[in-house]
Formats: sequence, C-alpha cells, structure tokens
Amino acid sequence: MNEERLPKHVYEQLALFRYRIRKFIRFSEEAARSKGLTPQYHQLMLSIMGFPERNYATPKELAERLQISPHACVELIQRCEELGLVWRFPNQSDKRSIYIGLTDSGMEVLEELSEIHRDELKRAGLLEFHDPEER
Repeated sequence: MNEERLPKHVYEQLALFRYRIRKFIRFSEEAARSKGLTPQYHQLMLSIMGFPERNYATPKELAERLQISPHACVELIQRCEELGLVWRFPNQSDKRSIYIGLTDSGMEVLEELSEIHRDELKRAGLLEFHDPEER
C-alpha cells in the first residue's frame, strides 16, 4: 500500500481541539457542582433555554439534544422537577404530549452558570457572543 498518511499538523490540531473541549467540559462540570447541580441537570436546563425559537421543549426533543434515551431523559426531568428547577405543562396543540420549561428558580441558577460559561469561553478565545438584534 502506498497511501499517504495525514500530515502531523492535522493530528496536532485535532488533539488540541479535543483538549480544549475536554478542558471546557471539566470547567463546566465543576461550575455546575459549585451551584449544587449535577452536570446533567445543568445540561438539561441549558437545552431547554437554548432550544431554537422557544424557551421550552418536549422530553423527546430534550433526549435528542442531550443524546440520551427518552426514558433516561424523563427520569432526569423528574429529578429536576423535584428540585424545583423545571416544570411540566400541557401542549395545547397535542394533548398527548407535554412541554418542559424552567421555573424561576431554575432560570436564576442557569443565568448564573451561563454568565460564568460565557466569560470562560471569551477568556479562552473559543467563542464570541453576538446579539442577533444588533445587525
């Protein structure tokens, strides 16, 4: 076989990217724990508020966003609901389904965590935040 291998710089770039992702995930997990949350609770709340075009989502949509099974997502929602972080409300257009939204308490802690994360991403030079209204 006379196949050429990828150049060394490709491996270096991939490894650096993976390192930065892992470092940020570790930062994020520690930030969530500092607020008394598991990283999974934080991810669920962020997925709700970060859902495109609205600030609520179905359990199925959240399971997809979190890349977990629907059953595991329902259990996660239930634990967050017991802590007063999220609430369920009916889907008016489909009585068989429900939506999940953040409570005021959940929104407060998510706001604090999101500010911390935004600042870390800016500091690390990994992301810039732009207000879509400023165009």
